[in-house]
Amino acid sequence: MKYLLATDPRLAPIAAKASEIPLRLEAPGFEGLVRIIIAQQVSRASAQAITTRFLKHVSPVSPERYLEVGEDVWRQIGLSRPKQKTMRELSGTLVDGRLDLDEICRIEAGDAVAKLTSVHGIGPWTAEVYLLFCAGHQDIFPDGDLALQVAVQEGLGMESRPDNKALRIIAKDWSPWRGVAARLFWAYYAYLKQGKSALPV
Repeated sequence: MKYLLATDPRLAPIAAKASEIPLRLEAPGFEGLVRIIIAQQVSRASAQAITTRFLKHVSPVSPERYLEVGEDVWRQIGLSRPKQKTMRELSGTLVDGRLDLDEICRIEAGDAVAKLTSVHGIGPWTAEVYLLFCAGHQDIFPDGDLALQVAVQEGLGMESRPDNKALRIIAKDWSPWRGVAARLFWAYYAYLKQGKSALPV
């Protein structure tokens, strides 16, 4: 954060308003990625409820167990059909060794995103959030995240909300600490929304 504030003075008033910037990390692996998939396009409360049911019905949490419990249980958990399919595809690639989530945490971020998005149903946002929150990559900025787009627009005084492409260009200024910048802007978004967390997991 000191590096970011020194290299981009525009961030100083944003950091002052954002106050505490939480460093939240989930354990890497199948469960961490499942939590991120569940959190896509649902409220935090819904994600928490679905995750609780998932942990109850898919125990131990493993790709093998997920495939074993089957569609009836997936519906009881509350997974939408697209999320059921994504997790089925993910589980299959993990079981047969086409994807290694431990390896994903060790390789270059661009290669890791490419490997994750090769799984049907996993897009760039999911891959980038996994790398940031589970693998701890320091230079990831999920430019498709709506909260980040809104926070950057407000924080930098932009007339319109930047789209993915525009935000990707803006975030280059914060490399090699784009992950820290993302956390800063999520905290700033919470400030804008009067304390409501914007963290995706």
